[in-house]
Amino acid sequence: MLSDTLNEGLEAYGIGAAIRELRTQKQLGLEQLGKHTGLSAGMLSRIERGHVFPTLPTLLRISMVFGVGLEHFFKPVSQKPALAVVRKEDRLRLPNTSEGRPKFHFESLDFPVLDRNIEAYVADFTGSGQTETHAHAGAEVVYVLSGALEIYIHNQVHLLEEGDSMYFDSNFDHSYARQGTEICSVFVVVGAGSQQNK
Repeated sequence: MLSDTLNEGLEAYGIGAAIRELRTQKQLGLEQLGKHTGLSAGMLSRIERGHVFPTLPTLLRISMVFGVGLEHFFKPVSQKPALAVVRKEDRLRLPNTSEGRPKFHFESLDFPVLDRNIEAYVADFTGSGQTETHAHAGAEVVYVLSGALEIYIHNQVHLLEEGDSMYFDSNFDHSYARQGTEICSVFVVVGAGSQQNK
């Protein structure tokens, strides 16, 4: 069974409606399409109504009937505003893999949105020492939820404690370091056009 986040993400593509549109354009009934695909008319009806999401092999079988590629079904409906609710249980906690032993783990708060103008994360700094220096296009806002964090930029060190925030141009080299022994949790928003190396 799919989670709410995955259901909402798949619904945004309107796969069922796209199949129905192709079928009606070809003037095929559900029974006729079923003969070509090996699927029952009932199953095809459920797919078209969005009650069931087809597997990729099933979708490929359907696409071959209509002479389209899989990419035909993976264009988000442009008329709809970008919107995604991400449930806590659906977020993935990932380590920063650019260094040997990760100094922090992060969770994306907006991963279902494909063409997002910002990227938002919660990061937990658990390791000691300074992270690898990096730069990326755009801007960054860091808000400390708990603990203390040092941000190194422009040959200066800025200490942020719980409740503090900082905005900076992320085109310049910068890095982070947890201060103290407690886990430091931060909320990070990265501006458009950035290629954040997490």
